[in-house]
Amino acid sequence: MTDGVPGLALAVEQAEKGTMERKPQNPASGVFADGLGVSILWVGLVMGILSLAVGYWGFQQGYDTAVWRTMVFTTLTLAQMSNALSTRSFRDSLFNLGWFSNRIMTGAIAVTFLLQMALIYVPIANDFFNTTPLTAVQLGICLALSVLMLVILETVKWVQFRR
Repeated sequence: MTDGVPGLALAVEQAEKGTMERKPQNPASGVFADGLGVSILWVGLVMGILSLAVGYWGFQQGYDTAVWRTMVFTTLTLAQMSNALSTRSFRDSLFNLGWFSNRIMTGAIAVTFLLQMALIYVPIANDFFNTTPLTAVQLGICLALSVLMLVILETVKWVQFRR
């Protein structure tokens, strides 16, 4: 749900500015070299914390298990869309790239969002995926946390490459 369509869209992303001027990566270095492994870990950790936090919050509110579980699933899915948007470039801000400069990515995120909404609001999907419809407030919280994920990712990029 969260990786397939946006992953394909990332494959057609334009190369970053200055790519050909950078030193080549050492062929002997691993796949996770140059901080990629650390980046994967911290992004996954933040995404996990946000998703679990919404689940804990829903549990504390006394929501039915199906509700807070759907909130966790939705937050994780939408946070991954934020990650896909931010990952379009490891150096340049999404604001510099342009939100809609990769139309395939825009479509991929729209399709993923619509599929997620179907999983939440279509009764047959509820039965199959053990989800339940969310209220506007519950969905808004999931959306807000996914936007927070984007803000965190873009802020880290800004701090990291501002030096």
